[in-house]
Amino acid sequence: MTTEDNRFGAATLRIDAEQEVTRISAVLTHYLARTRRRGAVVALSGGIDSSVVAALCVRAFGPDRVFGLHMPEKESSDDTLGFSRQVSDALGIDSALEEISSILDAAGCYRRRDDAIRLVVPDYGPGYRSKIVLPSVVDSEAFRLYSVVVEAPDGTTTKHRLTTEAYLGIVAATNFKQRVRKMLEYHHADRLNYVATGTPNRLEYDQGFFVKLGDGAADVKPIAHLYKSQVYQLAEHLGVPADVRARPSTTDTYSLPQSQEEFYFSLPHERMDLCLYGKNNDVPVEQVAEAAGLTTGQVYRVYRDIDQKRSTTQYLHLPPVLGAAVPEISDDLD
Repeated sequence: MTTEDNRFGAATLRIDAEQEVTRISAVLTHYLARTRRRGAVVALSGGIDSSVVAALCVRAFGPDRVFGLHMPEKESSDDTLGFSRQVSDALGIDSALEEISSILDAAGCYRRRDDAIRLVVPDYGPGYRSKIVLPSVVDSEAFRLYSVVVEAPDGTTTKHRLTTEAYLGIVAATNFKQRVRKMLEYHHADRLNYVATGTPNRLEYDQGFFVKLGDGAADVKPIAHLYKSQVYQLAEHLGVPADVRARPSTTDTYSLPQSQEEFYFSLPHERMDLCLYGKNNDVPVEQVAEAAGLTTGQVYRVYRDIDQKRSTTQYLHLPPVLGAAVPEISDDLD
């Protein structure tokens, strides 16, 4: 990493974009050679992370060996498909539309979610919209609990504290969306003899912001080591469309618009990157606070939240446990 001076700040996270693209491309190319796969499938959400992964795969393999998937559903943002198609068009890759609402309906995704919401909002039903939110991590020392924000058909909005049962039911139901998308991604990877890609950045990977065997499943995760602000640097360098680079990060999972900040991280990614980097690299907390525009007390709250998320989401990173040891297949496939 390069710094413009010795002060900790956004410049600390600056990278040599071309050097990083070249290094990641070599990793991807080597993996394809080892696994005897022909290319890569990328699920395009219209967001910055999947766009950068697709662009990296194009640099590594060429556009003819990258296949994009557009997988909206009836609760996706109206502009999601437009953004994802803009990316596939800009990169010159082949792509397919897989509208997943009917699969989700058949699995009971929407019904199960609505049943869980009705545990705290009995009137919830057709015509209602919702999202779940967390209080800010920096505003209070209080233990943070999820609430559901509900918009009634008449536009009235209310907020309700979730019970554990309701929260788990909502999350379990909405996780169908990521798992259905990954199922279709692997279908296309199998028929093309391609690898399936994962798109988490370092913040998401570190903090468990993914669904196990959903968007957390992949053969390669090219940007899991990069802070989100570094992903934006690569996006500009790789020519990801400006409209996509300017699009706010969103979960695009719930029927009401929802940012990643209000759903999980509680801080904009620029501040979270600085806090996570500072914690990972033992930067004095006073310098982290100054760079992130926070008090030292607020930084310590963020650090505690980082540790808590690492602990509670460790399960997501764990491989299956075997009943007894099995000799490993050699990792050298050359």
